[in-house]
Parts: sequence; C-alpha cells; structure tokens
Amino acid sequence: MDLRQLRSLVTLVETDFSVSRAAERLNLVQPAVSQHLKQLEAELGCHLVQRQGKRLLGLTKAGDAVLHQARGTLAGVANILAIGRDQAEDRGGVLRLGTTHSQARYVLPPLIRRFRQAFPAVEIQLHQASPEQLVTMLLRDTVDLAICTEAIAQHPELLATPCYRWNRCLIAPLGHPILVQRPISLELLGEQPLVTYVAGFSGHGHFLATFGREGLKPRLTVGAADADVIKTYVREGFGLGIIADLAYDPHADADLGRRDLSHLFPWEVTRLALSRAKYPRAFQGAFMDLFQNEAAAEVRLRQGHEG
Repeated sequence: MDLRQLRSLVTLVETDFSVSRAAERLNLVQPAVSQHLKQLEAELGCHLVQRQGKRLLGLTKAGDAVLHQARGTLAGVANILAIGRDQAEDRGGVLRLGTTHSQARYVLPPLIRRFRQAFPAVEIQLHQASPEQLVTMLLRDTVDLAICTEAIAQHPELLATPCYRWNRCLIAPLGHPILVQRPISLELLGEQPLVTYVAGFSGHGHFLATFGREGLKPRLTVGAADADVIKTYVREGFGLGIIADLAYDPHADADLGRRDLSHLFPWEVTRLALSRAKYPRAFQGAFMDLFQNEAAAEVRLRQGHEG
C-alpha cells in the first residue's frame, strides 16, 4: 500500500467515480488510476468500489471505512510536510479565517490568543461574511478556514468538522414580565414582538420550522445578522430578543434579563471547514485542533455557569 493508491481512491470519490476526471486532477493517465484502485483492493482482500461492468457506481461498506481512514492519512502526511516548510520559513505566514460576526466577537478571541502564543510569527486575518459567502470564499481560496453554523455542513467540496453546539436564549429589559413567566412556551413567544437573526444566520431556518410544526408564526419586528445589533433594538423597545446563548454577556448585558430556550428549539452545531482540494498547512491544522478542543470546552464552561 502506498499514498498514490490512497490519493487515487479519494480523488475517485471526489470526482463522482469518473476515472478520466480523477486522472486529470492527479496528472496521471487513466490506466494508472484504475491500477492503483485494483492494487489497493488486492492488498486489502476486499472490494472497495461497486461496479457494473467497467462503470464504477459507488463505495462498498468497506470502501466507506477505508475512505475515512485514507483522508485522515493524507491530511496527516500533508501536515507533516507542512511542519517542515513552516520551520524553514521561521513558522511564519498568514492564516485567513472566514467567520461570521458572532464567531469573531464571542468565540474566537481566546482561541486566537492561544494560537498566537504557539505561532507568534503567523499573521491572522479575519474575513467576516455571511455563511453563504463563506462557502464561496473557501471554494475560491479567499480564506483558508471558515467558521459558522449555516451552509457549510453538507457542501460536497468542503470538509467540515463539528466543533461545538449551542442553543438560544431570550433577552428582555430588566423588569419585563416574561422574565418571570413559568414556563416559557412557543405559544407565549408567538404572541410577542421578536427581534432575532435574519435568514441564513444562526439557525434561522430551524427557528422558523420549530414554530411552523406547532402551527405558529412568530411576530418578527427586526432581523439582524449579529447579536449586538439585536441587543440594541431590544434596548430600543422593538421587542424581545432571541440570540445564541453564547452571545449573552452577564457583565456587558447586565441591563438585560436572560431566559434559556433550549427546551423549545433544536441544538445548532457550529463547524470549522476547509476546501477538500486544499489540505491545511501545519499551523492551519493546529488551529483546527485548537478550535475543536477549546471552543467546545468554552461553551461547556458557559453552560455550567448558567446551569
């Protein structure tokens, strides 16, 4: 078994089992790609790909398992090579992070601080955009990594890894009667003017679908792309706010009361994504590991304090 065989398998899957397209991407002749697959199957003693005559139709169960391991192996090899390049370049470079406002404002600061301690020569560039724009930026190589909740999970050309999950909370000016209401129900929320995220941000689709399943329609007065704007309009009296729970700061938002809504809405998952066609440099892989571990720990810590 060698890396060429693994690359051929992965590339075949990414090109919808087109031997000609896989060969073109790998700069090989078509018989070489077919031979790599046959050699790998012969060494493993099982079929990895379903066939109909000469046509490749899809992966077998064994092929699915091997594909997962092959991608991890190739990513690890790329990172090992990148470590040497980064050392030769004095560990310098630029890490371009695509992010939504909420991630940049509430999640990333402590992670970037830790990352800078490990890679002080790396310049970090934050590119704020909508989730749909972040997908385009990844595909066009405008950013190296993207962090958001919407849009990136199922895109076939992106490799997305879950990092942490979150839910929503309700915010209202201190003294508002809803803050002492027990319990808070969807029916009660449906009677109130609400300020929350616009479509495409922070699970807006799941938010509307939750009301819809109960035959309800929320009274939306103002929509915004980030929690800070939502808080402003809540303070101005436009309605009750519904934001990501991690965006509530008990110190900065001391004039606003908070109620947990995780009993009403599904949990959302924030993911870190990169283009499948571009494996990360060493410090990009390091940031992925840090984000997965530290972001999840930070959210658990918040939830512990709030519980």
